[in-house]
Amino acid sequence: MATETERKYLLSTLPQDLPPGERIDQGYLAREPDGTEVRVRRRSGRCRLTVKSGVGRTRREAEVEIDDASFATLWPLTEGRRVEKVRHVVAHDGGLEIEVDVYSGDLAGLLVAEVEFPTEEDAERFDAPAWFGLEVTEDARYKNARLATDGRPHD
Repeated sequence: MATETERKYLLSTLPQDLPPGERIDQGYLAREPDGTEVRVRRRSGRCRLTVKSGVGRTRREAEVEIDDASFATLWPLTEGRRVEKVRHVVAHDGGLEIEVDVYSGDLAGLLVAEVEFPTEEDAERFDAPAWFGLEVTEDARYKNARLATDGRPHD
């Protein structure tokens, strides 16, 4: 099982020259109090089943590509636990990529930037661009699984 280290930020506006994005349909089959979650995702015609575990900035993750028929079988089981978004990938210094998610549906208006890092040390050293807003990496309300079940947080 691989690990992923990422930081997440709210955005109030989108950056200029945003590249075209890809639609993502994501639904949750299970979500446990210990941070374990099981989801299915369709992005640009590719479907995946993902299991994540842990909490915080660094989590364990296993992904398996599934076919369209498997996705179609599992998707109805995610009713009431879904997010819809368009993801734009923005190149950043040092070979990093910023994933800008523009949510739609019940989460319309929510704009989030995520950056994945090779190591925890790289994540710690990261200097966020000026167009980033509040960091919400440790705010469980902004985890996709939580957004899918509880909706947009009201501060």
